[in-house]
Amino acid sequence: MPQEIDAILLEDARLSLDELARSCRVSREWIIEHVQWGLLPNENLIEMDPNGWIFDSRSFVRVKRIVAIERDFECNPELAGLVADLIEEVELLRTRLKASEPNES
Repeated sequence: MPQEIDAILLEDARLSLDELARSCRVSREWIIEHVQWGLLPNENLIEMDPNGWIFDSRSFVRVKRIVAIERDFECNPELAGLVADLIEEVELLRTRLKASEPNES
């Protein structure tokens, strides 16, 4: 029996609210609440109708990360958002550090 594979290239991802919820296996309400709390990187979404929201690959990765943190540490969304912020900052700093190192040839 063939299996259906539902995949997108993350760099080019443009997901609706329903697509993001389905991809991350969370409810629409979960995403709406996290946007309202300021935990997802779409500052101007709060003013819009949720049915018109579009999310990018950063949102996808962040939702997956927050879901895992909330589940693994049984913590509230605000703490999960803070931990996700710290992880993202460490990743950014590591990338900058690696870029500033001289090439070893």
